[in-house]
Amino acid sequence: MPDPAPSPAREGGVPDLSGTLSTWAANLQRNTFASFSRLRAVDYIRLVAIVGAYLLLRPYLMKLGAKLQRRDMERQNKESSENADAVAAAAEMNPNELRRGGRKAARAAEVEIPGVESEEDEEEGEAGPGMDWGRSARVRQRRFIREKLAEHEAKLREQAEAESDKEIEEFLVD
Repeated sequence: MPDPAPSPAREGGVPDLSGTLSTWAANLQRNTFASFSRLRAVDYIRLVAIVGAYLLLRPYLMKLGAKLQRRDMERQNKESSENADAVAAAAEMNPNELRRGGRKAARAAEVEIPGVESEEDEEEGEAGPGMDWGRSARVRQRRFIREKLAEHEAKLREQAEAESDKEIEEFLVD
């Protein structure tokens, strides 16, 4: 059978949509008829076996996929709840108390700032050339944060000493 003639183009070279759809419909009809007309008995048996196996196994495959998804979701929920617990524990500390050096100031030393405590300049998981971009900036930032923390702690110590001196002077009699 000869191929149908190409669909006529409209003005500007845009193909006619109805002509394209009719060409596709003719091709589908011709190819489907030709495929099934050439099947032998063995081919029909093979086709029925494949379709039957798919229909029998599909529910089990769907259940397996749902089980795997559920397990992954539970693992993600567990990880996110652990992270939420860690964030909630860190949120117990009030920023104003950190600034003033209040009753929770002793716990302020326990606050971990990522990358500040570690002296390592390279982070885990990085390897290969060109993977250390921004390394000097990270080191500079860590150094800056360490200096600011040290200044803040010194300031808090001075304030605490001044307050304790005032309390002592209050009880001294001239």
